[in-house]
Amino acid sequence: MKQPDISIIVPIYNSSQYISKCIESIMAQTFRNFELILVNDGSTDHSGQICDQYAEKDSRIIVIHKKNGGVSSARNTGINIAKGEYISFVDGDDWIYSDMYYRLYELCKETDSDISICGNYREVNGDVIHVEREKLVIEMDNTEAMRQLFTGKYFRFAVWAKLYKKSCFENIQYPEDRRLDDLPTTYKIFTNANKVVYTSYAGYVYLLRENSILTSSYNEKKLDVFIGWDEIIAFMNENYPQLSKEYISCFVYYSMDHVYSILNQVKDPAEKEKYILYIQKFIRKYYKEILKNARLSLKYKYLTTLINYNVRFLFLNNKIKRTVTRQL
Repeated sequence: MKQPDISIIVPIYNSSQYISKCIESIMAQTFRNFELILVNDGSTDHSGQICDQYAEKDSRIIVIHKKNGGVSSARNTGINIAKGEYISFVDGDDWIYSDMYYRLYELCKETDSDISICGNYREVNGDVIHVEREKLVIEMDNTEAMRQLFTGKYFRFAVWAKLYKKSCFENIQYPEDRRLDDLPTTYKIFTNANKVVYTSYAGYVYLLRENSILTSSYNEKKLDVFIGWDEIIAFMNENYPQLSKEYISCFVYYSMDHVYSILNQVKDPAEKEKYILYIQKFIRKYYKEILKNARLSLKYKYLTTLINYNVRFLFLNNKIKRTVTRQL
């Protein structure tokens, strides 16, 4: 096999119900010069055997079997052996349209970009939810790409639906001690990109599962996101202070989203208070910057002020709970 242009990395853990559709959608790509790295992260179902069966049929497929270390560990394993000029990720329960990599690769080459990004759809209960979008191709320099990453108008921190030049990962690894790894890593990768291009074409389909990280009930590990935010704000304050409106407001939106989930999903009052007090530490740390932020509405500043000064008031006042609910 000649040197691949793209290394596609798929972390897999107990995805036997979905992995065949995922793999087949990748192997059906009109762009052909890629390697597919399937990282079986200690699956206890038949995922590993399914991967091996596909590898026997196509020399472009590489299967790595490893002890369970989490999705970050699986991604790092794939990155470390990737031979392509570009790297991309697909989750083992998702799938992609047949022209996604052709479009992303051509966009990188045509615009001399280090990262190309496309839109995505969601699959819910077997139905793909299509959203009509204005046809757009937007080229961005480094600063504008960082601005758009935090505003979320076109794309967010999710690792998938993106094609990265491998050089963007220089000295970067996904944190293996955290449950949510996209947030504390994607901004670092974007920092290494001189140019980014976005297309509104949607080539990636994200499967919304009932037991996924995003849909599962709130638990303490989800607070890992605030360790990431503390790192992000420190880094951005030093390197991109001109984008403070964007990244501070994004931090507040994430914080309020977590507060809403805690108030509505955590039943134990002591646990509920413990989680929000943890968030309060970070709200207090950046409270002055929050109050000065011109992008934030008065309602968001009001909610962060409540958390900053009196967490218990949130539990005692149903009107406040309704206010939090309405904002998110």
